[in-house]
Amino acid sequence: MSLFLAFLGVSFIVIATPGPDTAITIRNTLLGGRAGGVSTALGIASGQTIWALATSAGIVALLVASEPLFLAVKYAGAAYLVYLGVKALQEALRPSHQAEVLAVAKPSRLTAASAFRQGLISDLGNPKMAVFFASLLPQFVPPGQESFAALLGLGVVFAVMTFTWLALYATVVAKAGDFLRRPSIRRVIEGVTGTLLIGLGIRIATEHR
Repeated sequence: MSLFLAFLGVSFIVIATPGPDTAITIRNTLLGGRAGGVSTALGIASGQTIWALATSAGIVALLVASEPLFLAVKYAGAAYLVYLGVKALQEALRPSHQAEVLAVAKPSRLTAASAFRQGLISDLGNPKMAVFFASLLPQFVPPGQESFAALLGLGVVFAVMTFTWLALYATVVAKAGDFLRRPSIRRVIEGVTGTLLIGLGIRIATEHR
């Protein structure tokens, strides 16, 4: 029980630390309302569940051991974050007429399916999740327990915690949506999140394991 409580504590610290998942969730909430933010959170949690399954099956170990494959995933994920960041900066610097109209209306520019897809791709394209799961989860598996089931269970718990945290973020942002979608405020948020996403993408692409 103490191992599991320790896992929950470490997981909460990791999840609550702002990163690309938080940035994408906030931006998609502004674009698609609470449904967009929650769908993004669900996509991110689904990606983590896939990573957990891959870790339990030993696939992640092969990915981490294969330098070319690891780099391919890393660069693809970094490129996707930069792409989303550039789109956000474009909206901040040169907002379209449609964006200005929707900024003061109900959010509808992002469908739930698109938000889910962005969250899923963003998480699956982050090889740090593979390294993180491969290094963290085994430390909290009780001795004598079946490794596959134990690793998968911990990974699913982590994904559920992530979804809950990000869904709460989406709810809070959505409640403040009318204020945050004001043209001047929205452009500042787009600029900040765009810069953050580009910076995170560059960091993922350039840093060592």
